[in-house]
Amino acid sequence: MIVVTGATGNIGRPLTQALTEAGRQVTAVSRHTTEVPDGAVHVVADLAEPSGLKPVLAGAKALFLLLSGDLHAAGASPADIIGEAAAGGVRRIVLLSTLGVATRPFGPTRIAMRELENTLRESGLEWTVLRPGGFASNALWWAESVRAQQVVAAPFGDVGVPIIDPADIAAVAAACLLDDRHTGGVYELTGPEVITPRQQAKAIAAALGSPIRFHELTRDEAKAAMAQSMPAELADDTLDILGSPSPAELRVSPDVQRALGRAPRPFADWAARNVAAFR
Repeated sequence: MIVVTGATGNIGRPLTQALTEAGRQVTAVSRHTTEVPDGAVHVVADLAEPSGLKPVLAGAKALFLLLSGDLHAAGASPADIIGEAAAGGVRRIVLLSTLGVATRPFGPTRIAMRELENTLRESGLEWTVLRPGGFASNALWWAESVRAQQVVAAPFGDVGVPIIDPADIAAVAAACLLDDRHTGGVYELTGPEVITPRQQAKAIAAALGSPIRFHELTRDEAKAAMAQSMPAELADDTLDILGSPSPAELRVSPDVQRALGRAPRPFADWAARNVAAFR
């Protein structure tokens, strides 16, 4: 049995689907009651209380570990989840980390994530670490303004990074959970090309079959909007990357190809599959 945390999100849902289609028993964990793909068992649990995961992890052989936002906060103890997993008999953990651990290692959240990676390496379990860059699904922030005004508003309109389709992250996670060859691997996951916000807007317009106007926000305007849904420090970190990506953040990684034997999907594919959100 495989336990998938964050099972209702952009990565967890397609991962759960892939694992059930591969014939595996899956326990899909989230904080709230929801529907999950056919064949999976849904359990409501809170990762912020690792001791409550004992019945979820009992009998599981593998765990996909995706941390919710509060588990990145000061005082959180995500390492306890690894301890509970080991105590429950889990043999393999695939951890969703972040590319920032390598590219911007000194922010508080990245320091904490690097420490969690180290805890996993030292746990005695089989492990794989996934370090994705920016997600294509962040474009959903623009869905309301596209629906209402046919406009995408974003900062740094002509500065791009190689964002990745979350479905590709899920596909790599499934491979790592199912195949011993990925044990001990650290995968940096990006899309196939650098793409700017203005180019993303054009791809969404093409998927819709109707024009979209691009409006460039100032950094202060963007921070004010982002601070409504994330800590101001994280908003600043994100804007630093979007506005001035380092060479390492501009690099198109070969790791999706290495793990899956195929190239990562371009943003246009993500836009076409998710076009209903923008109608």
